[in-house]
Amino acid sequence: MKFVPFHHRFCHHGSLAFSLRAQACLLILLLAILPSTTPAEVLIAEKGQARTTLILQPGATIAEIEAARELAQTLTLITGAEFPLSTNADTAPESAILIGPGPLAEKYFPGIVWKKLGDEEALRRTAGGRLLLAGGRPRGTRYAVNRFLEEQGAVRRWTPWAATVPKNPDLRVPDLNRQEKPAFEYREPFWFSAFDGDWAARNYYNGNSARVTPAQGGKVSYQGFVHTFYPLVPPETYFKDHPEWYSQVKGKRTKDRAQLCLTNPQLRDFVVDRVRAWLKESPEASIISISQNDWQGACECRDCQMLDDAEGSHAGTMITFVNYVAEKLEPEFPFVAFDTLAYQYTRHPPKTVRPRSNVIVRLCSIECNFSVPLDYPENAKFGQDLLDWSHICRRLYIWDYVTDFSHFVQPHPNWFVLGQNLRFFAAHNVRGVFEEGAFPSNGAEMAELRAWVLAHLLWNPQQDDKALIQEFLDGYYGPAAGKIIAQYMKDLSLVSRGHNLTCFGGTDAPFLKFTPLSHAEQLWQAAEAAVKDDPEKLWRVRQAHLPVQYVWLARWTKLQQEAKEAGVAWPLPASRKAVADAWLATATGPGPVGWSKMTTLREAGLTPEAFVAQFAVDPPVAAATPADKK
Repeated sequence: MKFVPFHHRFCHHGSLAFSLRAQACLLILLLAILPSTTPAEVLIAEKGQARTTLILQPGATIAEIEAARELAQTLTLITGAEFPLSTNADTAPESAILIGPGPLAEKYFPGIVWKKLGDEEALRRTAGGRLLLAGGRPRGTRYAVNRFLEEQGAVRRWTPWAATVPKNPDLRVPDLNRQEKPAFEYREPFWFSAFDGDWAARNYYNGNSARVTPAQGGKVSYQGFVHTFYPLVPPETYFKDHPEWYSQVKGKRTKDRAQLCLTNPQLRDFVVDRVRAWLKESPEASIISISQNDWQGACECRDCQMLDDAEGSHAGTMITFVNYVAEKLEPEFPFVAFDTLAYQYTRHPPKTVRPRSNVIVRLCSIECNFSVPLDYPENAKFGQDLLDWSHICRRLYIWDYVTDFSHFVQPHPNWFVLGQNLRFFAAHNVRGVFEEGAFPSNGAEMAELRAWVLAHLLWNPQQDDKALIQEFLDGYYGPAAGKIIAQYMKDLSLVSRGHNLTCFGGTDAPFLKFTPLSHAEQLWQAAEAAVKDDPEKLWRVRQAHLPVQYVWLARWTKLQQEAKEAGVAWPLPASRKAVADAWLATATGPGPVGWSKMTTLREAGLTPEAFVAQFAVDPPVAAATPADKK
């Protein structure tokens, strides 16, 4: 039968208007019988009913099985539907979600070179109405699921005790073709709450201290994380018989706050044996630390001095020593990296010695000014060392400092340099980053924000860090309080400009004076008022308010004097004891499941109870100023 266009046929009957109506009706009919998704979409759920099947492929690892279970559970939270998990499918219907590598992935998604995928490389692809969530092993599929839930489900795991899982009974996935891997092979946002295994696995934390199990994807494990010279060669055991193994300082061999004699040939072979024993004891370790003690005391013997003088740095003896151990043990442990520090007296790279390909150098930023990015002129010496190491070291890591170790619970306005620092590292071939934060307990200043923001920037530092910060503030504290807290952060950061913000700060920084602190107090009180009808968010805001109150308590008398000199009202109750008691109740009181109370205020050790005990008796009111007497 010959096809005659609609308009020809209806015009033949003399009714063009009718022909247009007929075409419209036919179009409506066709739309009604066609699938409700476009060819590029995958329909996950519709009106709270599952419209897809989850398929876990044969040969799945324990991490891929757990990723599939978490995907099913989270999709149920989002849509309200139940998603059965199939493990024996030999075909995949349309709208299926394939989880992990396997024969079905190869059948329906040809062209992927699975053997070339990195162990954390993640794929999210659609084709033929199917969705693939898969990646390299051991963590690629887990991260593919994480990324999918974040991007398509708007899921956010802020802390171990707080998450946002939006409801969407009509979940559809658009056309996807994404393949990505993290910017850094080693990622450690070293904050107490971040050690939680579930949180770490969901936020791409693969570093040594995360409590991540093999079912959660595992992690990069160290043997002897840092400062291992004396654990490897304990002076209480060996100094008496082998003083020549230890530093010569001012003409005398010593073990007191000293290092090792890195040119001693017998010591080198002894350390090779010790490292071999450590690695056999910890077969899961892929990195072993051979690193200086946490003080000075480099060896000044003739051989060590000659090598270091020739190389222009104590890194000359250090890298030569670690290279020796790494070369001796590489045949026996070909997949282990041998890690050392470029720290304080070894921070400057040597002139001619080069780290072997299986040696990691961790460059430490401890001397830097953290109120500005690390590529600013104020940090020029560190920046130059980073550039120089990046030219000679194949596996350069960074040990960065993102808290105040003298006052974990004191404002530390480095929030807006974190993203730029990580972009600086990524641009210069850094392959791993350890971000040392407040690690002994919860309760440190803006700890939850830094952990979450750093975790996501370590995955991809090209993200907008300020947008990530605001996203956390709005999501964790609520938009009303988040807007106010953002203003507090901007204001305090502005006041800190020009100040040398170290990781061992005092209490006399410009942002800790009365005027900025009073403004900060007003903002925090306003943030509390903004969420007064939401007990959960009010608890979170009160926890975040503690650092500003900590400064009021610690500097009470001086701040009262500053207030009198300025002739302005005191913004707190008159009784320091009352403020201290309320502070302690918030810091150590009950909280949500997954949270634990503050226990430590300083790296050197100070409990909240001991801190507040100082304020059992109220001080006298600040003396009148000369202006007052007149």
